[in-house]
Amino acid sequence: MWTHRSWQGRLLAHPLPPQERLRHYAGWCDAVEGNTTFYATPTRETVAAWAAQTDPGFRFVLKLPKVVTHERRLTDTGEPLHAFLDAIEPLGPRTHALWIQLPGSFSPADVPTLGRFLGHLPRSHRYAVEVRHPAFFTDPNAIRLLEQTLGSADAEWVPFDTTAFFTTPPTSDAERDAWTKKPRVPLRSVALTDRPIVRYLGRDDTTRTVEGWQRWVDVTVTWLREGRSPTMFIHTPDNGDAPVLARRFHDEVRARVPELAALPEPIPVEPLTLF
Repeated sequence: MWTHRSWQGRLLAHPLPPQERLRHYAGWCDAVEGNTTFYATPTRETVAAWAAQTDPGFRFVLKLPKVVTHERRLTDTGEPLHAFLDAIEPLGPRTHALWIQLPGSFSPADVPTLGRFLGHLPRSHRYAVEVRHPAFFTDPNAIRLLEQTLGSADAEWVPFDTTAFFTTPPTSDAERDAWTKKPRVPLRSVALTDRPIVRYLGRDDTTRTVEGWQRWVDVTVTWLREGRSPTMFIHTPDNGDAPVLARRFHDEVRARVPELAALPEPIPVEPLTLF
């Protein structure tokens, strides 16, 4: 997401032509979740435009299409998967990981299917799997089975931390909407690879969001000191200040790991003038 309506004219210049919108977002953050690819595979031309607006070090974490993960549930996926992989080729090194988000009904009994699917994927990409079935967070045998399957493919397990969000009842329309849609699972903070990916959901109240991510500051600092290269995505129910919050999280980590590179400087919303 890089064209959120509430950012326009406030965090990002407005109006912007389509070929400039991602470039302006990339002045705030150096990674993005590719959620739109879940609903439709983009054209190569569209993807080439994304590449042209970002530096080679920019990170795309692209979600596999739902026809692969939810409709066909990782079986008989050759045609749509090939079309997706072909479409994203112009991103080159910017494709940090392909994100396999599985439905809540995908249970430990389905892990062998996941293992076969991962085993047939090209090694030219890294893969990150997000599961939502409760057993993967409470059953030691299910946890062990999934970790072994992911480890065999050098794939990461993506935690979606909603624990801070579900601490107290919602207080806004956006929070009430998220309350009915977001998964409610226990916290997980174990990295399986050198490139962990975390999705964190806070509250519309900034203080609550920052309080809830302190554990992730500690974990991220530890990962960096271990030589890992984590990617952290910060969400709130309305996402109105998500880029600002992402930079604040980065600043908190960098205060403890000074060698961490600074984020880019945002492109000014208003044109610079001499007076």
